[in-house]
Amino acid sequence: MTDTLSIGPRRRFWGWGNAADVLSTTEQEGIKNTLSLLRANAEGVASPQESDVLLRASRGTPPSALRSIFSNSHYDRLTHSYGKSFADLLRMWQRVVPNPPDWVAFPNDEQGVVDLLDWASTHNVAVIPFGGGTSVCGGVEPAVGESYAATVSLDLQRLNRVLEIDTMSRAALIQAGAFGPDLEAQLKPHGLTMRHYPQSFQFSTLGGWIATRAGGHYATGATHIDDMVEATRTVTPAGILQTRRLPASGAGPAPDRLIIGSEGTCGVITEAWMRLQTRPTFRASASAIFADMKSAVQCVRMLAQSGLNPSNCRLLDADEVANFHIGDGKSPTLVLGFESADHAVNAAMQRALEIVSDCGGSYDASSVNQSMQNSEGARSGAAGAWRDTFIRMPYLRDPMIGRGAILDTFETAITWDKFDAFYAGVKEGMQRAIKKATGNYGLVSCRFTHVYADGVAPYFTFSALGSASANLDQSLAAWCEIKRAANDLVVGLGGTSTHHHAVGRDHRSGYELESAPLFRSALAGAKAVLDPQGVMNPGVLIDPAGRKVGMSGILAA
Repeated sequence: MTDTLSIGPRRRFWGWGNAADVLSTTEQEGIKNTLSLLRANAEGVASPQESDVLLRASRGTPPSALRSIFSNSHYDRLTHSYGKSFADLLRMWQRVVPNPPDWVAFPNDEQGVVDLLDWASTHNVAVIPFGGGTSVCGGVEPAVGESYAATVSLDLQRLNRVLEIDTMSRAALIQAGAFGPDLEAQLKPHGLTMRHYPQSFQFSTLGGWIATRAGGHYATGATHIDDMVEATRTVTPAGILQTRRLPASGAGPAPDRLIIGSEGTCGVITEAWMRLQTRPTFRASASAIFADMKSAVQCVRMLAQSGLNPSNCRLLDADEVANFHIGDGKSPTLVLGFESADHAVNAAMQRALEIVSDCGGSYDASSVNQSMQNSEGARSGAAGAWRDTFIRMPYLRDPMIGRGAILDTFETAITWDKFDAFYAGVKEGMQRAIKKATGNYGLVSCRFTHVYADGVAPYFTFSALGSASANLDQSLAAWCEIKRAANDLVVGLGGTSTHHHAVGRDHRSGYELESAPLFRSALAGAKAVLDPQGVMNPGVLIDPAGRKVGMSGILAA
């Protein structure tokens, strides 16, 4: 038996990124400072080794015709057992994996996907589509209940090519298993980009972005994957669902909208036509500080409603800049940016800065001018510091887990008229929840990730000491209590259960509160047609017809 059928660098099963990735000296010092602030255990639990984690024996027998694409190696099963949420990784640190996939399949082409789903439907085998495995909501955990004979994690990493490029229409046909960097590398020689950069960009795939309705890094404009999908091709247990490639259509409900955000419950996306953009060459950036959050929020709302469409409009509250050492470390800070492939953006930046000044914000004019004269300069300063922190943040979480600390995030969206009460209610409610669950004071901060004319997407970070003795059972129990409180808070105060992290199993209780029962019944009807035996990612979004799976993830306990 081969050690792995996976291709590419070896991934870290107990944390974020590749196994060979290391922290810089500055990052290590930052972790020490945070642990000290939380009074966490300095020693903690040693990071796990693959040999530390025992997995149950594989159930079922793959069909002989497909045996070459199936693996039950320890590494492949281990790395497909969880996503990358705090609870996923903490359970790896506990060396506890109660629901590993029995097999991991790596099809070489679409026909392999078709054959696998035919076999799974016939033999009552649950199939969990797996992109890059970066889910932070229990979306890829094979926790499907007891009614299935076995589980298979379906990994499309071999379907990773850009198949066709239409330069006139600025679109490309791309296989769903393409990771972000590989996808962009294949588009770059043509002067094109998809311009979709989620935090997980390096380790996530096109199919995963579409299945989870992912949001990119940019604050306005075409930043959601929804805006970029031109057509999709999906293998379902009932057959192949191919949509027509068009710029727009009014021909009934859009079939792509059934697939975007379906989270693997209806089938497996194998390829998609995606809208592209010319690579930007004009950039400008600025950072501004405000005396208080109220004036900063007013500024962002005015910018969002101005029609200027900044590429970056990220507001960090005072706790966020303090916790992550951004700017002056104490004032609400706006990171603002513009970019274009067609024209200079100086005029847009100047008008945006007028709005900043009108709202009481201050900025360094010389730094702004430098960024407008040198597009690379637009990537430095506070904007560059925040981008670097944003990309590296998941790496900083992992070493804290074994020391009893809890560090996690959740995101949502809310209309402007409700924001002030929502922001205060979530921060106060989270402090109460952390105190109740841990007995300790927690850190709760907020930043804006996306802004709209009618509202904003707040992204909250919280940290606390789950167990002073680095007792991981206590930390997990505390996290579950805090996470349930967060789910209830965001929906109870009028927000959505998720803005761009998907529903999975962990957000399903919130999803059921915000979505109409009649709509969920309609969705269940569509799933019953596309997936008659109910084998596709059971327990995510809805239960398959005739089966009671429910929130089968860690929050169901």
